[in-house]
Amino acid sequence: MGASWRLSSIAATLATALVVAPALANEHQDLGQLQRVVENYVRKEAAGLPGDLSIRVAPLDSRLSLPHCPAPQAFMPPGGRLWGRSAVGIRCLAPVAWTVYASVTVEVSAEYVVTARPMGQGETVSAQDLATMRGDLARLPAGIVVDPQHAVGKQLAMSLGAGQPLRRDMLRRPNVIAQGQGVKLMSQGPGFQVSTEGRALGNAADGQLVQVRAPSGQTISGVARSGGIVEVRY
Repeated sequence: MGASWRLSSIAATLATALVVAPALANEHQDLGQLQRVVENYVRKEAAGLPGDLSIRVAPLDSRLSLPHCPAPQAFMPPGGRLWGRSAVGIRCLAPVAWTVYASVTVEVSAEYVVTARPMGQGETVSAQDLATMRGDLARLPAGIVVDPQHAVGKQLAMSLGAGQPLRRDMLRRPNVIAQGQGVKLMSQGPGFQVSTEGRALGNAADGQLVQVRAPSGQTISGVARSGGIVEVRY
């Protein structure tokens, strides 16, 4: 009797599964739910962006007729970014696999750094040379500087007019070694340290590689440091 009861129970379970699966497949997906899935995904992924976030998810085409999905998943397509206007994918893995895309607009209202006066290439930036403006970062070029301290002490890689937004690629660290400068070569290795003089063959900021001609005529590469020092490690 026990075996008969178990077989009857298994048969009933299979019958229920066969009835429920087609029913779920025939039930239509709530498109409003998919919009909420996308918005929640974008808010989570964009939580680290600076400033005030505004997210707009365009309604999906009402003509879409998708089978119901118990657990739709939002994802970012390869090469996409949550910045400005983009597309976010929504996929279902079971019981019926499908993928659709929603149009999303992300605006980030925040302060960004601009030049307070015209500045020439090679000038060192001070706090007085900078001002801030507020706007949608998504409409500005990539790499915009949002913290003035990230620009102070750097040198301009190009000339800029007043009120121009600063990008990271417009800035460079000041040189600590100049071409033709006499430098001290500090060679270090396991159990030894040797110091000798040399002449720099190029300009370099702190931490950059620079080539130095040693008294022997040999060209040596080392790491530039302040105070006219070039470190060589073996």
